[in-house]
Amino acid sequence: MTSELEIGGIRRSFTVKLPRAKARPMPLVLVLHGNGGDGSMMREWTTFDRQADEWGMAVAYPDGHEGSWADGRGVTAADEAGVDDVAFLHAVIDWSVEQHGTAPDRTIVAGMSNGGIMAHRLALAASDQVAVLAAVAAGLPAALSGQRPTHGVSAMLINGTADSLLPITGGYSRRRGPSGELRGRTLSLQETADRWRAINGCPAGPGRTRVTDASERVDVDGGVGGTQVVAWTVFGCGHTWPGTPVPGGWDEPVSLEFDAAEEICRFARPLLAPAATRLL
Repeated sequence: MTSELEIGGIRRSFTVKLPRAKARPMPLVLVLHGNGGDGSMMREWTTFDRQADEWGMAVAYPDGHEGSWADGRGVTAADEAGVDDVAFLHAVIDWSVEQHGTAPDRTIVAGMSNGGIMAHRLALAASDQVAVLAAVAAGLPAALSGQRPTHGVSAMLINGTADSLLPITGGYSRRRGPSGELRGRTLSLQETADRWRAINGCPAGPGRTRVTDASERVDVDGGVGGTQVVAWTVFGCGHTWPGTPVPGGWDEPVSLEFDAAEEICRFARPLLAPAATRLL
């Protein structure tokens, strides 16, 4: 079903998929598309509809403003238009609580590229509602790296070593300023993971590492309220969503070793702790 909300005088749309059998309490997953896309693209490209039934979660696919999110880097159409996407996504969470009885403090926000960067921003700004963050091909914006949320948020961070658009090593946006200046820097996968570990108060140490021929996954737990942080390096994977073939005309390599949507839900399900237990 497609619904609309008016935020800041702009009509904003989103589509919701409800599970066949609801978990109690039922979490909400916000799935955020990349720049130039919309919610239907992520619904078709990923397996979150199937995961909704498997895990008993509601899934919302919001549409960005002019195909983009105001993710805090200052380089997208939504950022330049002054759109308040934190308010929009906050309103979608509240709408879902009222309409479908989803848990108000156990939202999962997952996104890719511009949507993944927006997921970082929402997790920082609405940590009382967001229990789990999942960012694919998207580091934490350097401009937001000093922000500290009020609650711990578990994070799954997935980046490919062959990403030509948002490299695993971090860097600046391709969209330069009016005078050609570099802007919109994002942190590397390692820097992003380190920042979320510090926010959550995870203990120092190397964590648990699992290496395959196709990827390396490092899990660190022990954060406030049981929060965890996963840094997942996907060898040879480009600016794509692991587990599903790339759309036609998209010239970036993809890994089919695992389904990112399935792994995000598997990671998140035991970590959906109430806000009171995640208070920093």
